[in-house]
Amino acid sequence: MSQATTVWKGRWARRSIGVRLLLAVLLMVGLALPVAGVLLSHHYHTSATQAFDERLAATLNVIMAGVTYDTIEQQLVHDRALGDPRFDNVYSGWYWQITDGAQNTLASRSLWDQRLPVIDNENLSARSLTGPRGQSLRVVERDIYLAPLEAPLHISVAARDDVLARDIGEFQRLLWGGLVGLGVLLLGVLALQVRWGLAPLRRLHANLHDVEQGRAEQLDTRLPDELATLAASMNAVLARDQRLIERGRHTAGNLAHALKTPLSVMRLQLRQLPEANRAAWEVELARVDSAVRHHLARASAAGEGVRFAPIDLHATLAPLLNGLARLAQRRGITLRQTWPRGVKVHMDEQDIQELVGNLMDNALRWARSDVQLQAAIDEQQLTLIVSDDGPGMSEAECQQAVQRGKRLDEQRSGSGLGLAIVTDLTALYGGHMQLSRAKAGGLEAMVTLPVVALV
Repeated sequence: MSQATTVWKGRWARRSIGVRLLLAVLLMVGLALPVAGVLLSHHYHTSATQAFDERLAATLNVIMAGVTYDTIEQQLVHDRALGDPRFDNVYSGWYWQITDGAQNTLASRSLWDQRLPVIDNENLSARSLTGPRGQSLRVVERDIYLAPLEAPLHISVAARDDVLARDIGEFQRLLWGGLVGLGVLLLGVLALQVRWGLAPLRRLHANLHDVEQGRAEQLDTRLPDELATLAASMNAVLARDQRLIERGRHTAGNLAHALKTPLSVMRLQLRQLPEANRAAWEVELARVDSAVRHHLARASAAGEGVRFAPIDLHATLAPLLNGLARLAQRRGITLRQTWPRGVKVHMDEQDIQELVGNLMDNALRWARSDVQLQAAIDEQQLTLIVSDDGPGMSEAECQQAVQRGKRLDEQRSGSGLGLAIVTDLTALYGGHMQLSRAKAGGLEAMVTLPVVALV
């Protein structure tokens, strides 16, 4: 299979159902109507020509019934009036002629000094030919035998076929105009039918978008039978996933509570050991405590794969920030905050509190006198900036700290665990964190998250 064919098939596979149905309808109408038009046009042409020939044949029979041979004068005689003045007007386009191909010839006055070409034919026949003055004629003719003549007489009746051609042309114009109008009408009706038929799919798509944005928890099953079954199956999958997520978070929370008591007991036991042996055990116990907190915080995070209903950012963080403000005041640290009002984000309340809380806890731990928290939004992007005037981190330490898989608590003693949790939470929500030196000299952590709810 050529590359061009593969590309074409790939593009066609991505075409919407509506476009496919409309193309199929267009192909059907584009083939069916022209074929119908050709067949109807041919049928009308045949029928009109046959009717015209029958009219001429009737006139030929009248002429044939009125022809005699005068034995005294030894000439052909036609003594029956046709009742049509056009046969008397010169070159009127309506002619008749009787001839034996020799001396015996009789013709209508309209032929004047012209004669019609003759083809011997015992049976009635019709054909088209060019007559006097280049006129296009339709001729009906046959041979008869008339006593006492031995040679057969050839009788012809001719008439201009421009009326016939004009009639056929007018019919074809009306026919093709009607077919074009019918095609446009069919395409319009079928396009409306396709749109109406695909309306449940559009409703299902909009419902899925609501679920994705957190505005709905399940899909609406009030759909046609084919889609209602699909929606019910998807609801079952969504419910199962939600149960698994909640079970995992509850398990992580229960594990965290279960580990707190043994760790507290171990710390109490360490205090009973001699000072010389206690330091090494306290370091290892702190490492165990940090690792447990780190991984439990990540396990209990709900961000990845879940779309939450919008929450008010400032209202969610207000209790946390009020507590941190009192803590900063006791430590003699100025806490400055800049918040836009009315911002709603698609995040779990616990996750955003954990993220901001760890950033602020790290800044308060290392700040000398000033910590600043700034929040800004740009379309769906939420930007959080936490800076302090502490010792900060070098550029190399900042770059190493945000590398995937690095444990920040191993890079800088006592300052890494909170930032590690922030890094994991940020990644779960599809954002990123950047560390740099703040203007006040300390560490600046900037977190961007694509979670702002559109109003």
